[in-house]
Amino acid sequence: MKHNTGAGGDRRPVRLEDGEGFDELRESTDLLLVEFYTNGCSMCAAMEPVLGNVARATDATVAMVNAGYAFDLAERYGVSSVPTLLVFEDGDLVGRLADGFQGADAVLSFLDRTV
Repeated sequence: MKHNTGAGGDRRPVRLEDGEGFDELRESTDLLLVEFYTNGCSMCAAMEPVLGNVARATDATVAMVNAGYAFDLAERYGVSSVPTLLVFEDGDLVGRLADGFQGADAVLSFLDRTV
């Protein structure tokens, strides 16, 4: 996994409230980290700044999908709890982490182990 060392300062997670555009993003991105979250989930809210740090530290595209509105995507990928992190490489699901809140170091380690 290649980590950015400075040039990615303006990179932010892509927010897909209803999942619209998810398949296009998944298919057009070499490496995609997706957090499934819901409104009102305190652990999910705590993950948002972590994902911002991850987006700036890696070459992965980071996205956030509201599972409360994107029922079809949550069902398709077997998301039964939030936050859930999924990793897609070349459009294929290659990793899943559904262990609650994770800090930036843990998410970066998860990405390193996955790809």
